[in-house]
Amino acid sequence: MGRKRKGRVISGWLVVDKPAGMTSTSVVNKVRWALQAKKAGHAGTLDPEATGVLAVALGEATKTVPYITDALKAYEFSVRLGQATNTDDAEGEVIAESDARPDDEAIKAELGAFLGDIMQVPPKFSAVKIDGQRAYKLARDGEDIELTARPLWVEELVLSDRPDADHAVLEMTCGKGGYVRSIARDLGQALGCHGHVQWLRRIWSGPFEAKDGLSIEHIDAMAHSPELDTYLRPLEEGLADLPMVNCTPEGAAKLRNGNPGMVFASDVEYGDECWAALDGQAVAVGRFKAGELHPSRVFNTSTEG
Repeated sequence: MGRKRKGRVISGWLVVDKPAGMTSTSVVNKVRWALQAKKAGHAGTLDPEATGVLAVALGEATKTVPYITDALKAYEFSVRLGQATNTDDAEGEVIAESDARPDDEAIKAELGAFLGDIMQVPPKFSAVKIDGQRAYKLARDGEDIELTARPLWVEELVLSDRPDADHAVLEMTCGKGGYVRSIARDLGQALGCHGHVQWLRRIWSGPFEAKDGLSIEHIDAMAHSPELDTYLRPLEEGLADLPMVNCTPEGAAKLRNGNPGMVFASDVEYGDECWAALDGQAVAVGRFKAGELHPSRVFNTSTEG
């Protein structure tokens, strides 16, 4: 038999304000250690030098990660104008320079081209896979790689500050899979002056906001104590973008066994994805069909404590 992972069986979300210089995986490992949790994961990778909200899911909440990953997210970032780098951020080597510096009106005029459904080529130094290998590994090895453009929904992109001629601070709200570094690179190209990300902060992700996030220092200070548990948010917050239906105790018992269960719904239609609750607690996610929820994910929090 395989060795079982040790740790507490707890479920919920811990919102972290990730510092620069730390990988998303390192943050998850820190949270798992601090809470002595058996299972943890995160909803959406941030680059090591990026800061801001990183929502860490624990236990049964990991089953709701896809809904946060798919949710809208907002970023604030500074574009360094006049320079392109091989990584499209400040960590890379400068590969092109320009003396041109667009004014505010020129920047605003170009932002419209990045709104709505756009196609975006990821940075060469990214985790995108090419023939089974990460693009950043191939790029580090000096290979000349070409990445395929991918679709991205950009809901909002505005110029929020202009500290000086070399820098423009932007705010963007976008969907799943967006690369802020690509926005900075492509905006610089469109303006004819080159550009890369100087700094980047994720302001919010789905229902989670950076201003509510715990710092790594606070997590360290409260590690292995009941105080840290008080910052856990319910797994149901990961389902905020899905409609909720209520079920009976009998329906909940069927759902927990992976079978369709009766639910009471007023605002959902046949085939809609939704989640069923009993006394406010999530039981399952699935498709609503003829008065029943057909489950695709089932939550089991009965053994927690």
